[in-house]
Amino acid sequence: MIIIFDLDEVLYDEKTFVLSGFNAVSDYLDKQKLISKKACMSFLRNRFKKKREMIFNELLIKFGVYNKKILHKCIMIYRNHKAKISLYPEAKNCLMQFKELPIYIVTDGNRVVQKNKIDALGLDKFVKQIILTSNYGLNHAKPSTYCFRKICEAEKVKPKNVVYVGDDPNKDFVGIKKAGFKTIRVYKGRFRNMRLGEKFEANYHVKSLKEVNWKLIKDILN
Repeated sequence: MIIIFDLDEVLYDEKTFVLSGFNAVSDYLDKQKLISKKACMSFLRNRFKKKREMIFNELLIKFGVYNKKILHKCIMIYRNHKAKISLYPEAKNCLMQFKELPIYIVTDGNRVVQKNKIDALGLDKFVKQIILTSNYGLNHAKPSTYCFRKICEAEKVKPKNVVYVGDDPNKDFVGIKKAGFKTIRVYKGRFRNMRLGEKFEANYHVKSLKEVNWKLIKDILN
């Protein structure tokens, strides 16, 4: 029996990382006397509510200080900053509850950013291995089953004996559910109200990791 968790929104509130990064970028731009920290944070917070893409480009253009060097610096600060984030209390309890099992994390995203999140959350002491899909190429990011099958090979188990806990119906379940993995969707974060139909849904749904316990796991696997 293996349990695999997604990272963002499932084990911690991703928005806290984003705001921590915005704060680091705002400090830099304020110190460089390019944009005041108050104006910078106000823009980034409001823009983030609408969409994430190209956010630093739009920030610098908005305040008339755009150039590629400053943009690159902002992106690097965001990616490399020491984040002030923490696990959901229920996530820590959940990980501790299953400490006798091999626990894995499989996460998409920029490898530097994801590694910084993992370090800030102290996840190494809770899990057997953390797999960054970006280390294997974009074609092996979710919904690819590649990284999940690697875990099966390493642990010598079949997909039917593996439970994956995720949150994003766009990509988390559609590939691995078809391959025979057992799946749980947590209704947390920015995808909590998204409904895409049976093909994209998990086998089981919970509102919180508080509901992911030994009884549920055994019911899923039996």
